[in-house]
Amino acid sequence: MFRKILIANRGEIAVRVIRACRELRVRSVAVFSEADRGARHVRMADEARAIGPSAPAESYLSIEKILQAARDAGAEAIHPGYGFLSENAEFARACQRAGLVFIGPGAEAMELMGSKTRARAAMKAAGVAVVPGAERPVSGLEEAKREARQCGYPVLVKAAAGGGGKGMRLVEAEEELPAALRDAASEAEASFGDPSIYLEKALQAPRHVEIQVLGDGRGRLIHLGERECSLQRRHQKIVEECPSPLVAAYPELRQAMGEAAVQAARAAGYSSAGTVEFLVDTDRRFYFLEMNTRLQVEHPVTELVTGVDLVQRQIRIAAGESLDLEQGQIEWRGAAIECRIYAEDPENNFFPSPGKIQQLEEPAGPGVRIDSGAYPGWTVPVEYDPLIAKLAVWAPERGQAIERLKRALAEYSITGIRTNLGFLCRILDSPEFRDGRLDTGFIGRWMSRAAPAAEIDEGEEQAAALAVALDSLSSRSASGSAAPEPASRWKLEGRLSLLR
Repeated sequence: MFRKILIANRGEIAVRVIRACRELRVRSVAVFSEADRGARHVRMADEARAIGPSAPAESYLSIEKILQAARDAGAEAIHPGYGFLSENAEFARACQRAGLVFIGPGAEAMELMGSKTRARAAMKAAGVAVVPGAERPVSGLEEAKREARQCGYPVLVKAAAGGGGKGMRLVEAEEELPAALRDAASEAEASFGDPSIYLEKALQAPRHVEIQVLGDGRGRLIHLGERECSLQRRHQKIVEECPSPLVAAYPELRQAMGEAAVQAARAAGYSSAGTVEFLVDTDRRFYFLEMNTRLQVEHPVTELVTGVDLVQRQIRIAAGESLDLEQGQIEWRGAAIECRIYAEDPENNFFPSPGKIQQLEEPAGPGVRIDSGAYPGWTVPVEYDPLIAKLAVWAPERGQAIERLKRALAEYSITGIRTNLGFLCRILDSPEFRDGRLDTGFIGRWMSRAAPAAEIDEGEEQAAALAVALDSLSSRSASGSAAPEPASRWKLEGRLSLLR
């Protein structure tokens, strides 16, 4: 086992890796930019190293600065977390050249699966079904028109490199194609340094279901079941759960998708933790979408249901240990749901809401897990993604998990910034969500018909006033001084959802 690991990331994922290191009795090294000097992961790590200005390109994305920090600290390995350099094959190679172990897959697998067109070709060769579409980037408008006609509209224009919805445009008709090509290529180049784009058929009302895989690089590959990730806004996941309500109803579907995911990972020569993502149509046919060659943001729900610590498994595999799990040993118990807590304003088109957190009260209780990089007095920086925490719950069955998550969201209190807590509470109240009738267009449809948050009736206004009064009385009683500023609107929305 390693003696010391450097974590080339920040925020809640850096905190998560630090905790895994502690349980393995491995010393952790944090890195931080100027904006993160007072961050939680810096406080928690055994030691911390400054790596430069706040701009990601000059700190968290600087391979040389990360490697220098690792050398200075005497680290033996680097865990990349997710985002930043986590899927950068050149970074993995640079670690190897520097005599450091990259805790993740090999560079070749990352390169293969990082190119959407190459990955599609490899999956077809391996017998894994892919969404109909181009096998290589398109060279111009005329070729794009031919590909679109062959697929049949609607089509998706997608970046050949990268993911996360960047460089993606839905095209309903041919006249929309020129602008979509231009905008997607521009965004792809800005996001990934590669303007290459390709086309694929846009499935109608698909579900986004991903399979967690784990391999040790010695021939053993298993899957840990699925996660339902259909609740997305602008192609970014918001709520994830394990098991999928669809797949749980059809055990044969889990087996088929699990086998396909392992087949895909094996074709890529994959080791470590990774995720194979699929789209599932209304006839329960599934198609390979892409593979994320890293730990996923939503990995906690799989850990809660299977009992497998994915971060520790990553570290053990990177340290040379064999995977001591057989496929038949994996069991799925209960249901877990995760919400991503963002510093953003849902009433202002989800505009980021950086700033100082004045007060923070996190929910607790059986089956509640919080992965967070926040603390009272911390300033959410403007330079990075506004994700501040992940709230995940577990319960014996899905309906109980929904109620537990609603309760936890209502107890979550953050003042000083705006968050999406109330927005999440309202999603959980949707009949479609409760019934598991999900697809990737769910959030868009739900938002188009949902009443604005400001439209609350007289009874709710009275309840809101009562909640503020209770907060005030509680604070005065506890401290003997004047109460803090009233609860902000999103906090009341969470509480009101329990009264509806």
